[in-house]
Amino acid sequence: MIFNPNNEQFKIIAKSKSFPYIDKSDFIEETFSFLNEEKRFMAFTRPRRFGKTVTASMLSAFYSKGADSEDLFSNLKIAKSSLFKEYLNKFNVIYLDLNSIEGEFEAYSKREKLHIEDVDDLVDYLQYKTVLEICDSIEYKQFFNDHPLNDSLSLLECLTSIHKNTNDQFVLIMDEWDLVYRDYKNDSILQEKFIDLLRALFKGTYGANCFSFVYLTGILPIKKYNSQSALNNFAEYNMLNPEPFERFFGFTNEEVKGISSVINSTLDFSELEKWYDGYHLNEFEIFNPNSVCCAVRDKKCKSYWSDTASFEQVQLLLNLNFEGIKDDMLSLIAGNSLTIDTQTFQNDLVNINNKNDAFCLLICLGYLACNSYGTGSLRSVYIPNDEIRYSLLSNVMQNSWYKGMAVVKRSFELYQATVSLNATKVAGIFDEIHNNTDISVLAYNNEESLTYCVIAGYTLSTADRYITRRQLQAGKGVADIIYDPIMPNLPIIIVELKYGISAEEAIEQIKQKNYAAPYLERPNPILLVGINYINDPQKDNYKEHQCIIEKLK
Repeated sequence: MIFNPNNEQFKIIAKSKSFPYIDKSDFIEETFSFLNEEKRFMAFTRPRRFGKTVTASMLSAFYSKGADSEDLFSNLKIAKSSLFKEYLNKFNVIYLDLNSIEGEFEAYSKREKLHIEDVDDLVDYLQYKTVLEICDSIEYKQFFNDHPLNDSLSLLECLTSIHKNTNDQFVLIMDEWDLVYRDYKNDSILQEKFIDLLRALFKGTYGANCFSFVYLTGILPIKKYNSQSALNNFAEYNMLNPEPFERFFGFTNEEVKGISSVINSTLDFSELEKWYDGYHLNEFEIFNPNSVCCAVRDKKCKSYWSDTASFEQVQLLLNLNFEGIKDDMLSLIAGNSLTIDTQTFQNDLVNINNKNDAFCLLICLGYLACNSYGTGSLRSVYIPNDEIRYSLLSNVMQNSWYKGMAVVKRSFELYQATVSLNATKVAGIFDEIHNNTDISVLAYNNEESLTYCVIAGYTLSTADRYITRRQLQAGKGVADIIYDPIMPNLPIIIVELKYGISAEEAIEQIKQKNYAAPYLERPNPILLVGINYINDPQKDNYKEHQCIIEKLK
């Protein structure tokens, strides 16, 4: 499982009939330039369910001497490389999946009799298991007959002994390298012991020479102590600094469109885009790959994020109560963005000293996305898509402070004004939202701007009670926004938006095109909401809103 594993794990993924497989094997060719070079140490970190294990198992299946992978890769992109056969299954691979090793250690530590005196913790167990497999392997069993395995033989001693006597080198692939920092975040002794092991293996002269390539994958970037990186010889690629591997961080636009065309999917690309896109890595639009696959499989867009990632860290960050962080989080959920400085972020879960650090961590975890903002360490931060927005909202709504926040109060006031048919108040609230100087994205004049404004207004008050449907085929046309209630006592709200015309014409369009037709048999009341805005010529960039609300039944 650890030394020279077979290719079964990657084969299950690549040949799956349940999930679509996107061929990212050209990433293997990118790693060729790292082999036996000074830059042979590579850390590639990204959020949960973004393909970390798929990539790690793919690299192992390609490089491992313990696999026969020619048939598996022959129809993939990597087969076109001129170095394909030269490197295929030619390396001694050490594959460390820390999730699996942690599970084994937990079972091991619960046994009544522990036979290995020097195995006290996860780091000891990792070394013990790896050394045991290497020393018991076909390749090196005879070598260690003259060097008896004992409980105190470290991984560094094992590898350097082999390299010194045989000149053999290794490819080391470590999946979930940061597990110690996430699952043992309060155990500083174990963390330092783990980083000392990595430093001895990869930075020391004797250890580093044992490797032709090292690939670490996880969620957090390489841990720093004080201002210096503990592993500063690694080339590091993450959600804050992905260049030049942006397209390998998830599914691209073209890849998601390809899924829709190859698989008999009833999902429209625009719906997948709204739910799972939004990670802008320079010129690439990146989708959450696991969520896209689940949605295509289930033929339904919904939040799959909550099934795979714990909200505990979000909760802890909010409860740190840095100045304005709760207001900022709700503002982000409502559709706004903010600017942060990434300079002080220490790449771990413990040293979170200010709001900037908290938001940097949320970017690494995938809850937020960012764009460069000018030069240097400034980033423009936002919530990438509906999946994350609803997941975060579900989390923050469980907090006692939630109902007291100003942006929440405004959203509930907007909803109450709507169901009370108070069109004047609704128009006034949209004046406030649309003219907020923080919402620079709304500075242009069109209906999409108004759509964004409406969704930002209603999001916090409807999230747990309504399904929001945009551009839905209804009656004889396409309705702008429909708030479809989950419960029978809540009103169905059909919203039509106009720019520079009139709210009356918006209401008339709802009636003429019979947008309410699909809902007439349901017991819910139906509200028709027409909203229009125009620029006030007397005030620079001021947007004045009109609203009409009618109750159909």
